[in-house]
Amino acid sequence: MAKGLLVTYALWAVGGPAGLHHLYLGRDSHALLWMLTLGGGGLGWLWEFWKLPSFVAQANRARGQRQNPRGQTPPLSLIRFAGQVIVGIYFGLAALIGLSFMANFYFVGLPLAIGLGVLLVAAIGNQTSDIKNTLVAAFLTSPLFYGRPIAILPISLAASITAQKHRRYKVSVAGSETLSVRLYRLGLAYLAFTGPIAYSAFYNTAATLSYVTEILGSFLGWFSFFPLLGRLMESVLLLPYRIWRLLVGELDFSSSYFQEWEKLYEFVSSFQDEKRQLAFQVLGLSEGATNEEIHRSYRELVKTWHPDHNRHQTEEAQRHFLEIQAAYETLSQPRRPRGS
Repeated sequence: MAKGLLVTYALWAVGGPAGLHHLYLGRDSHALLWMLTLGGGGLGWLWEFWKLPSFVAQANRARGQRQNPRGQTPPLSLIRFAGQVIVGIYFGLAALIGLSFMANFYFVGLPLAIGLGVLLVAAIGNQTSDIKNTLVAAFLTSPLFYGRPIAILPISLAASITAQKHRRYKVSVAGSETLSVRLYRLGLAYLAFTGPIAYSAFYNTAATLSYVTEILGSFLGWFSFFPLLGRLMESVLLLPYRIWRLLVGELDFSSSYFQEWEKLYEFVSSFQDEKRQLAFQVLGLSEGATNEEIHRSYRELVKTWHPDHNRHQTEEAQRHFLEIQAAYETLSQPRRPRGS
């Protein structure tokens, strides 16, 4: 059945951020992406207004015929590449919040989540990429930044570069799946993404908020070395909130934006300061200790409290060992000065 432009625009207006128009046109990858990101924070949904006619024309092409040049490589798209990096980071943040409890998380869960996010963007439209090579790039990059939340950035970059390198056109296949099968598959993917986050938020709210703050603080500290990039990330993180404030009628967001960010920044900064003070206490150091002193104290305490050296008090040794590891990671992260 041919797809109608008016129906597409109606679905775009009513349920665009949820990807209803993409579902109607058979663009399931794009529909899932919009479901998980609320239309790309609203920007992607608005930008599509002018592209809907081309989407409808593409959907109405004869099925069962090869629509894409055989053996040719799609042109490089910087927009798609940027989308892959951003969505990879987004999936990585979701994994850090919802899956960090699992064993070998940094070796399995984190690179897998980021790689799947990159592949989701790569599969939008008439293009796709090589799943194996993209995931391999993510898994090989992960151990280089083991245990650090900032690892999601280099992992996403490596996976996105690999996905772009192996980009190709999709092969058209005769026939199509029924709507029920497509909805079932999209529902499972949606639950796989939102389920762990919802569980952490409802059953371990305090720990989830603490961990989100820790992740955000880690990002702020890293971006302090790149002021322009840091300001860009700040704008991207709060963009959906600013759009919502604009839609509900609070138009004076120029000053309120900075007030909201200042409150968030002060909260993160105070949290990070308290965390660093506790880390110095765990390592038996005073504030202002040098990196050499931190590293020396860490090595000595690790030798003292390693579980293999304290088999007579395994539980206590393991608790101290984990505290020492966490304190060292905290003091190893770059600290963003106040007022920067």
